[in-house]
Parts: sequence; C-alpha cells; structure tokens
Amino acid sequence: MFLATVLILLAAAWRVAAVHVPDLANFAPIMALAFCGAVYFRDRRMWLIPFVALILSDLYLDHYYATAFHEKWHWPSAAVRIMAFGVALPLGRLVGQNKNWVNLFSGALGGALWFYLATNTDAWMRDPAYGKTAAGWWQAMTVGRPEFPPTLFFFRNTLLSDLIFTAGFAFAMEFAALQSGETSLLARRATA
Repeated sequence: MFLATVLILLAAAWRVAAVHVPDLANFAPIMALAFCGAVYFRDRRMWLIPFVALILSDLYLDHYYATAFHEKWHWPSAAVRIMAFGVALPLGRLVGQNKNWVNLFSGALGGALWFYLATNTDAWMRDPAYGKTAAGWWQAMTVGRPEFPPTLFFFRNTLLSDLIFTAGFAFAMEFAALQSGETSLLARRATA
C-alpha cells in the first residue's frame, strides 16, 4: 500500500508539472489511478488517496489558471471535475468483479469519455465565451476557445494518458500478483 500511495502522490505531482508543458496538457495519471485503485484495492479507504491528490493538484491548477490566464475559479466546476473522477470508482469496482483486459481498457475508455463530456459541458454552461446553443456546445466539445488549443487535443491527451497509465498500473499490480502467487489477469486471459 505504501508504493501505491507514493505512485498516487507522484501522479498529482505529474499533473501539476504537466501544466507547464503545453504538449502534456491533460496527460495525467489521476483518472487511471482512481479507476485501477477501485479495480485492485479491496480497502475502500485507499480509493480516497487519488481524490486527495486530485483536490490538492486542482488547488494549484486553479491558482495557476487564474494568475496566468485570468480565469475565474468556480466551485461548481471543481465539483464537476471531482464527480467526473468519481465515476472511475464504480467503473473500477465493476471491472474488479470480472477482471479481464477488455473490461479494464473499456473502463479506462469510459472514464476518459465521461470526464471529457462532463467537464466540457460544464465549461460550455459556465463560460460566457460559448453560445448557449447546440453550436456553442459543439464548439466547447471540439475546438474550444480560440486562445487555447482545441478541446479535442485535451481529450486525446486524456484518453491516451488514461489508457497508458491504466496499462502501467495494471501491469505493475499483475506483476506483483504473479510474484506472490495470486491469480493474475494474464493467467485468466490465457485460460479463457
């Protein structure tokens, strides 16, 4: 559990550092770790660690965007982000009940898609730069505001990071299971 806690804290640090590298925007392991935590950790208290990491990194990111881009912080938007990450828990728990690689990556894909839809719809609702029409919503989902990269760029990074970090975390957990003689996803896949 100590290693998992360290990994989650490093994930929060990665999320904060990535904001300073524009090509890594939204390329963060937080969703994957929350999802995999629900897949692998039986102790539900461990599920809180990604959320603490999320909240702490959000505090920094909200401050950064407020000072660098003069963006206003909205507590409902922070709640939407937390709830979007929260979807990772029931997805992870569902996958944990029937672990296989297809379910694992389907859950990661579902979490990324849900986060994208929820947070961009929230931006469309709260940001006066978007028209409150279907065209404005589509703008929020695809190209975003002209002074920022397209929102599809952020979704691509979210999706890639969720898949890559889910794979990394799952391989680490599966390797540990194999080392301790426990049942592995790899073993279940091979016998299926």
